[in-house]
Amino acid sequence: MNTRTHRQGRTGGRPRRRPYSGRPSHGRRRQGGGRKLPTFDPSQFINKNPVEQKEEVYTPKNTFTTFGLDARIEKAVADRGITVPSPIQDQAIPEIMEGRDVIGLAETGTGKTAAFLLPLIHKTLKEPRRQTLILAPTRELALQIEQELRVLSGSLHLYATVCVGGTNIQPQIRGLKRKNHFVIGTPGRVLDLINRGNLRTDKITTVILDEADRMLDMGFIHDMRAILSGTPKDRETLFFSATMTKEAEALVDDFLRNPVTISVKKKEVTNSIEQDVVPFGHHNKFETLLNLLEDESLRRVIIFGAMKHSVEKLAKELSRAGIVAESIHGNKSHGQRQRSLAKFKSGNARILVATDVAARGIHVDNVSHVINYDLPGTFEDYVHRIGRTGRGTKRGKALTFVPEKSVSRLKNTGK
Repeated sequence: MNTRTHRQGRTGGRPRRRPYSGRPSHGRRRQGGGRKLPTFDPSQFINKNPVEQKEEVYTPKNTFTTFGLDARIEKAVADRGITVPSPIQDQAIPEIMEGRDVIGLAETGTGKTAAFLLPLIHKTLKEPRRQTLILAPTRELALQIEQELRVLSGSLHLYATVCVGGTNIQPQIRGLKRKNHFVIGTPGRVLDLINRGNLRTDKITTVILDEADRMLDMGFIHDMRAILSGTPKDRETLFFSATMTKEAEALVDDFLRNPVTISVKKKEVTNSIEQDVVPFGHHNKFETLLNLLEDESLRRVIIFGAMKHSVEKLAKELSRAGIVAESIHGNKSHGQRQRSLAKFKSGNARILVATDVAARGIHVDNVSHVINYDLPGTFEDYVHRIGRTGRGTKRGKALTFVPEKSVSRLKNTGK
């Protein structure tokens, strides 16, 4: 695939990165002036007897050679060693090929990216004037989608520009001046480029909202509505989300036309992962963490913190204590995040300290433990966090730091 995602002065060059503010464009955050501290019943974090859930074996109705895809696309899939469509691919690809609007209820890791890219690559080869806009919650996910597009389209001469915050906007402006079959970006940066007059939306044929629930949770609702409102009424709209909130339902009602709903839910995370609480005193939280990490069974650990600055501070404190730790959060550039993630994946760092937003879409194999050093903002965030461990057939464990007084109350109530 010929891509112009990162041009700056020379072919294939990468722009210099600006520090990311960690906010959606225009500074939109949840209103209320300051972070609202979450409150949970500590018993929600305890499951010492996880259920061994066997996922039902899915029998696909199609193969990659019966979807009617271009032969070059079929070859690209075969070259990757993929022979059997996942459930979301098996059910969504035929609907997208038919031009239907789709609601795909599927989590990350179900193969949904290829489920929408494969039929759209096929359609674009048949109709080169087509233009697809893909919105994603984070720059990491946007870049993962672009990479998947690059692999699946091979040398088919399809062009894409990635438009995300936290990077120099000028290469993106230059990329949008050229022909693009796909524009992939985060809502804030995409709307910024639309408002600047650099991205026209009147010719867009397909809009994809990937991980729509996360975009809504991050406060992108107004940006998403503004972007969709500027696209043609007869566009195709594909809506992928792990959950369906009232806000998501309202978006679907306003912008999708007679959509078909496809639900592919994986095993219930909270039932299949061992979970427990870690009591800590007001003045010994960090010492409690160090004592916990002396256990060698905590081989590869993701620690979640609430704020960017506290995540960075914790990673530095762990390193000073002799525990190799890396951090990912919104104040780090994309390059810095990728280097930290690479060290964690390679085993050169035992610990990865992360914020919820930065960790979205990150997949690392063989994470033995997830530690909630700070409580998550919502129970949905908790489920997302602990899903980083116990992936596939592997067993994992999640530990949540809870003040001693809360644990004492839990014991007193007999729970």
